[in-house]
Amino acid sequence: MPLTSDLAPDLVLRSVPANGVELNVALAGAGPAVLLLHGFPHTWQVWSRVLAPLAGRHRVIAPDLRGFGAGTRAAGGYDAATLAADAEALLAALGERSAAVVALDAGVPPAFLLALRRPDLVRRVVLMESLLGALPGAEDFLAGGPPWWFGFHAVPGLAESVLTGHEGRYVDWFLETGTLGEGVPQPVRDAFVAAYTGEDALRRAFSYYRELPTSARQIQAALDEGRRLTVPAMTVGARPVGRALEHQLRPYADELTGHLIEDCGHIVPLHRPAALLGLLRPFLA
Repeated sequence: MPLTSDLAPDLVLRSVPANGVELNVALAGAGPAVLLLHGFPHTWQVWSRVLAPLAGRHRVIAPDLRGFGAGTRAAGGYDAATLAADAEALLAALGERSAAVVALDAGVPPAFLLALRRPDLVRRVVLMESLLGALPGAEDFLAGGPPWWFGFHAVPGLAESVLTGHEGRYVDWFLETGTLGEGVPQPVRDAFVAAYTGEDALRRAFSYYRELPTSARQIQAALDEGRRLTVPAMTVGARPVGRALEHQLRPYADELTGHLIEDCGHIVPLHRPAALLGLLRPFLA
């Protein structure tokens, strides 16, 4: 259906069947496909400040990940391998034989696995502000332990029972921190809060964290098979992850470019869209 928005003149939202679920997907533009995978606590609208510029030269495909937005409220499948299979099935359902993949936060592990396993499908990959399982290279970032919310979210049933009724305040903390106090546009904030409101919505969101050990094993197993990232890859770091992801990825990538955006919070596409576009445009061209 058409979406009333100034994001892109031809932007539409569609429900697309993929890997046994229905995904809510924003589509805009024409040309070589670019698949955008968001993180927590986001929806496809985390890309709202870069979507229209990218759609000038590309077919932009920005789904809500499994379990979010208007998609299927899936009970399971929040590990990286299943999410990668979701992305692969989505591209097939949309008739795309290849795509560049750009991922942020929770979208990074499935994007990495997809590019690792399907270099015929993924032309190139951009990975931002996340870690890849327990791979070496992130020791400095993890010197004080993982971020506090990882443990909080990982305990089955705890975080959703505590936070139900307080979702807006909780999401706002991540949005403020992730933009170094600048915040995000109100309509985007409201969309995020709506997507994460209710005990079931929170449970689905925290399932990503509860599956992190499984995702880490899947990443390690793929590398233990001797697989390498053979497609051109780019990492984009900001605060707090910095260059940790680049350091993790470098031993396994044939062609890797790493960038650090100064004075930029974790939610790179909303906080510093111009800087991000300055990196994406030449890399995707």
